Amino acid sequence: MNDHVERLAQERLNAAERELARRPAVTLGSTWRAFWRYPSPWMISAFIVGALTGRLVVAQWALSDLWAPLVFVALFPFIEWTIHVFILHWRPRRIAGAYVDTLLARDHRRHHAEPRDVPLVFVPWRSLIWVILIVGCALPIAVGLLVGASWGEILSYMLTEALALGIYEWTHYLIHSDYRPKSRAYKVIWRNHRLHHYKNEHYWFSITTSGTSDRVLGTHPDPAKVPTSGTAKNLHGEVA
Repeated sequence: MNDHVERLAQERLNAAERELARRPAVTLGSTWRAFWRYPSPWMISAFIVGALTGRLVVAQWALSDLWAPLVFVALFPFIEWTIHVFILHWRPRRIAGAYVDTLLARDHRRHHAEPRDVPLVFVPWRSLIWVILIVGCALPIAVGLLVGASWGEILSYMLTEALALGIYEWTHYLIHSDYRPKSRAYKVIWRNHRLHHYKNEHYWFSITTSGTSDRVLGTHPDPAKVPTSGTAKNLHGEVA
């Protein structure tokens, strides 16, 4: 059975790469233009513009503006890993008698089932509204005011969050597009994510870096030594 699963997974990966090779080569520019056909890039852009405008209006520039953004940037690969593992790969379960599942987890299961279904590549817009309002705005403001941060420092942090969200969304879309890797750095990111989808969904959770968090947290093994999962396209072996 393991040999059979391994063969099927390799056939899926080979078929996907043959299909990509047959498609006309697309440019980075055309991929970028196609990216803007979907709602989440516009929503994230509004968040970026709002945070930037607020920061410019407040002014009061100081070196202390940098400490929270720098900490966030250093932690972002691990934040991304944690969200991918514990939120997107959430296994539906009953807690205190209630069946707990989320839109993000359901859509991510659908994404694994159909990695080339472009709308499923993006953060669901209904979830993104709350991500921006609560995680992007309300939480930084509340915590910032609680610790005595200035509005300039709070808005600098919010702007960093917004930019990181935009980079994540663009990188994930680019990986799943027909754009073929040209640089070595991007090829590593591209390959790692394809291993996550076609080889074993329990590894290679990084999206925007070349396995930074995976290497530290032990989820970046040698692909040749990892058994191929039979549930990479059907997370948890359940119907999405």
